[in-house]
Amino acid sequence: MYRVNTLVVMCATLLLISAPAFAGQIYGDYVETRSADIYTGPCFANAEVGLVGDQATLAWRIRKGEWKGVSLDGLSVVAVAKASATLGDPFDNPFPARAVLIVDQNATEDQKCALVEFAQSVGGRLLENIVGVQSAPISMKIGEADQHGSVVLTAGRLARIQTRALSDKDHICGNEVAYYPPLTELTHAMPAYTVADEFQGSGLDREWRIFGKRSAFVGTFSR
Repeated sequence: MYRVNTLVVMCATLLLISAPAFAGQIYGDYVETRSADIYTGPCFANAEVGLVGDQATLAWRIRKGEWKGVSLDGLSVVAVAKASATLGDPFDNPFPARAVLIVDQNATEDQKCALVEFAQSVGGRLLENIVGVQSAPISMKIGEADQHGSVVLTAGRLARIQTRALSDKDHICGNEVAYYPPLTELTHAMPAYTVADEFQGSGLDREWRIFGKRSAFVGTFSR
């Protein structure tokens, strides 16, 4: 694990020095899981709010693009966060939050810095307080057209996500909607079923293994 303050300050300094006059487009694939159902009805949401939903994992796979002059083609970054309350609850403040970043093992030092700053930029207040940055092999496999909504993400032994498309069997109360929006701006997003959501890392004073919830978003991003 990096020394967080040193890494973040070093990255900010390097990218400020090397930043071009304009930023190029960056785009790719995204998956997010929460510890509360996001595709649900008010009855289920009201039963969970204030009790769960304060944990989230966000992952970006960059198909092509750069961040402040640093190419990030084919690289990924994962953020695992623990908030102070249910994320998306309009009646409670989930901040401050703490987060751990997992950067692609295949990245150079400059690319790791760019991945950290990219994640913090798109993650907003949720990723404002980074308590740890680790490097690991990251794989994100997206299902084909007939498996829309299917994603398998692994970040070494630290984090794992598996999703599938929602089906008729996932409609429990009959009035489900995307009750909470995604935690970051996306060009396309669809709710999905979380087969598995695991975090076995350090820094958040909590690990988890969650199975079988309607708690994921899959989609694409572009900046």
